[in-house]
Amino acid sequence: MSEVAPPSAAASSATGAVVAAVSSRMGYVRWSICALLFFATTINYVDRQVIGILSKDLQTAFRWSEIDYGNIVAAFNAAYALGLLLAGRLIDRFGTKIGYTVALTVWSFAAMSHALARSAFGFGVARATLGLGEAGNFPAAIKTVAEWFPKKERALATGIFNAGSNVGAIVAPLTVPWIALHYGWQWAFILTGAIGLLWLAFWIPLYSHPEAHRRLTKPELDHIQSDPADAAGAKTPWVRLIPHRQTSAFAIGKYLTDPIWWFYLYWIPNFLRQNHGLDLSTIGLPLIAIYVVADVGSIGGGWLSSTFIKRGWTINRARKTAMLICALAVTPIMFASNVKSLWLAVGLVGLAAAAHQGFSANIFTTVSDMFPRRAVGSVVGIGGMAGAFNGATMAVIVGYILEVTHGNYKIPFIIAGLAYLIALLIIHLLVPRIEPIGDMESVAAKPFSIGTIVGFGFVGSVFGSFAGWAVGLLSRVSGSSLLKYMAIGALIGVGTGIISGMVITSSTSKPQSV
Repeated sequence: MSEVAPPSAAASSATGAVVAAVSSRMGYVRWSICALLFFATTINYVDRQVIGILSKDLQTAFRWSEIDYGNIVAAFNAAYALGLLLAGRLIDRFGTKIGYTVALTVWSFAAMSHALARSAFGFGVARATLGLGEAGNFPAAIKTVAEWFPKKERALATGIFNAGSNVGAIVAPLTVPWIALHYGWQWAFILTGAIGLLWLAFWIPLYSHPEAHRRLTKPELDHIQSDPADAAGAKTPWVRLIPHRQTSAFAIGKYLTDPIWWFYLYWIPNFLRQNHGLDLSTIGLPLIAIYVVADVGSIGGGWLSSTFIKRGWTINRARKTAMLICALAVTPIMFASNVKSLWLAVGLVGLAAAAHQGFSANIFTTVSDMFPRRAVGSVVGIGGMAGAFNGATMAVIVGYILEVTHGNYKIPFIIAGLAYLIALLIIHLLVPRIEPIGDMESVAAKPFSIGTIVGFGFVGSVFGSFAGWAVGLLSRVSGSSLLKYMAIGALIGVGTGIISGMVITSSTSKPQSV
């Protein structure tokens, strides 16, 4: 075989000039789209955090117990979970532009409707409606990243837009206490809810699919589409997604870790006010400090795995190493309830929040690493649904624990410290290697495979727990009795899910199996 001659100096110079010219023409339209996602996520978190900041004052005004507050939080999470399950599928079908427009409209008006509530039930209804609308944000954002970014940039893009959650969490304590102190708690909900309608004025005229975007240059479009094309095929039904161990790994990871973020969002303000003597006028700065640190973690987690990949690491090694670092960084939160210093407590919570966001940026990105683009929204919806449903369970548990222990946060913090290591272990056991699935339509799960049993059993337990929660509320039970309803529902759901999965996969299986 003849040896290829090395390029001459003149040729190298010419090549460099061409590369520089192409880079200069590429443009950054994809990053402007990422900026829109960032601001949508910021608004999303401003709206949802208002009640957490005002919870102590609302509990006093309306005489809620810790259990009542837990149920109000659970109403949001349960509705958010149902919304995620629906939103992922609808976004896959109708696209992100329509999906975001509908979601922002619903959640903006729902946020403002809190001002009309006069009871725990009224707040529960408003929170549930808010949850349905806000559920569209993350499936749409992840879908947009998968459409607008090559794989090597997705973790960073996800980290950037996900950082909007922390910016929203910073903006909320900057503005909500001041509005509530000067104009009343009702206006805190009204003004923050109205911001979403302003965002729509930018989203509707500026967003379109890459192939149809008027400002996108050919070099940038080629860069966006530089990954190998996904295997052709129609939309993938949910029943074909659930048996895949990759779906279960993502969903269980979200199931175990998402509730911890909900706990920070809705109970850390109360924890700081109760344990460290803060009030509505002084709570702002500590919360801002926590979420500034969390913001760094969000971008840093995405940057870390992207850097590993650029150095030649496999996607599997890069993502899991980044998640392990984040999981270990969470563990000191277990000691937060015993800390006497306000700022040491703030530091521990901030570190844990940053690690959560770094973990979250990477686990979100594993979906587009493993699944074809047409399935991304649905898989994210399934995982988000699982995390939100368990967030409802966590809310009921935390409310009950705080009620019976008279405000002792030790057990919730221990749960928070261990959740990420357990989640990563399960992810690794289910998916030893993170890699593309390929043509999902050419394979089918066996009725008695681990994927089928784990996937359908897990989904059954999630829905069973939700059914138990709903039946318990209709039966007017709370506290430990409500938790028993949820546990029984989960057990029934596991069996029902496994049996249903075996029947479904038996009727749809093909000769070749997973």
